Amino acid sequence: MDVMTAILTRRSEQKLAGPAPSPEEFRYLLKAASCAPDHGMLRPWRWLLMSGDSRDALAAALAEDNGKSLEAMRAKTRRAPLLATLVFSPDPVSPVPEWEQMAAVSAMTTSLMLLLHARGFGSIWRTGAQLDAEPVRKLLDLDQPERALGWLYIGTVEPGRPTRRRQAPDVGDRLKIFSPV
Repeated sequence: MDVMTAILTRRSEQKLAGPAPSPEEFRYLLKAASCAPDHGMLRPWRWLLMSGDSRDALAAALAEDNGKSLEAMRAKTRRAPLLATLVFSPDPVSPVPEWEQMAAVSAMTTSLMLLLHARGFGSIWRTGAQLDAEPVRKLLDLDQPERALGWLYIGTVEPGRPTRRRQAPDVGDRLKIFSPV
């Protein structure tokens, strides 16, 4: 799949089944995604991969934080066969400002989602206040100034699901050819 097709056809997929990429395939795709723009080549991120029963520890931390049932939280953490947590690990002593480090993480994540799509996998990015909940921070072993930015649910789009398409928006009002007066 060429880059233009990947960008125009990638969608957040709500329903994901197996298979998901293996840890080796995820690493291969992540290596390519890490070629995204990154001032200072700091790689201010890390991924934590959860599959199978390892997702239950996250479900327990979520239930501890929000008081909902463990079963309800298991249903959340098992929406896809692979749950990847993105951790932002900024370098506080780098001359590269934190906002640029965050931009690098965003570029890498976008590239990864496009690469997953090009390989036939679906994904959806989920966020929420619980990313910063103390039980979740403790489980993920986050040190200051690290923070979890989101969960990337990864798998294969369930067969027979209708393909959702959207038209590329008109961006004419977002573009101006600059000319000094």
